[in-house]
Amino acid sequence: MPVDSNNVLNKSFCFAVRVIKLYQHLCKEQKEYVLSKQLLRAGTSIGANINEAQAGQSKADFIAKMCIASKESRETKYWLNLLCETGYLDSSQPHVISLLEQSEELIKILTTIIKNAQRNNKTKPK
Repeated sequence: MPVDSNNVLNKSFCFAVRVIKLYQHLCKEQKEYVLSKQLLRAGTSIGANINEAQAGQSKADFIAKMCIASKESRETKYWLNLLCETGYLDSSQPHVISLLEQSEELIKILTTIIKNAQRNNKTKPK
């Protein structure tokens, strides 16, 4: 297990909580249900896949689950950007900026974890 996997577990959990709260706000205040539901699914899936990776049956399984988490992070960033571009979110608001920064941070952390795991998997004697 990579050294910073516990860090990414905590970060992804906190991020998911923020995504859920944003989803609730978008539904209640903006009456937006379609895009926000996509955001909810992708944003909460990141941590779920990272958690699954911790119990991976093999290094390859761990890598596969972390790759899914990385894809979900990218998808979440997409939905956040789309919500900004369509006027549901204001990209100049500190909480929106922070969410976008958090999504980018998760992408970077997951990319590093995946690259390190792949490198360690290749150098491991069979």
